[in-house]
Amino acid sequence: MPEPMTPPPDDKDWTWVLSEPCAECGLEAAAIDRARLPALIDSAVAAFRSRLAEPDAARRSDPQTWSVLEYACHVRDVCRTFDERVTLMLTRDNPRFANWDQDETALAERYWTQDPAVVSTELQVAGAHVAQAFATVADDQWQRPGRRSNGSVFTVDSLGRYFVHDLVHHVHDIRSARHRPRHRPRP
Repeated sequence: MPEPMTPPPDDKDWTWVLSEPCAECGLEAAAIDRARLPALIDSAVAAFRSRLAEPDAARRSDPQTWSVLEYACHVRDVCRTFDERVTLMLTRDNPRFANWDQDETALAERYWTQDPAVVSTELQVAGAHVAQAFATVADDQWQRPGRRSNGSVFTVDSLGRYFVHDLVHHVHDIRSARHRPRHRPRP
């Protein structure tokens, strides 16, 4: 299958979602009860798995719009990345996260060629792992820090809220008739 059209990179800094509601998906990350993080993760994963079972999951609605399959591959990889990051934050003092170029990963992993059934299973596993990671955070660990390669500082608490916004936003994207790949918050 030929490589599809690649939209321009998303270079927005989405950390603002930690302090104000997202006008696109409606989520108010600051208001999330952190005890709900695992349930919100599970819900987003279930929404994607349901859509991956549809016969047109790999079809793009237009050349600039990711298919549900491509979004699901991205969400699977976001779950894996944030599982690694929360684990680092819980086991190391103030870790610096490796840079992750989501657009480069989409091309290198050829998201558009992957099998929806396989992605569904991988997403279920990745989602369960990261949900479990957040479910086991002790009360005295929520304020442990970590930072992205661009210098943005997170606590385990804010990382969880930022991460859940990413998932909820992507569920909104695949449910929206006008979803666009550039609405992906940068991890």
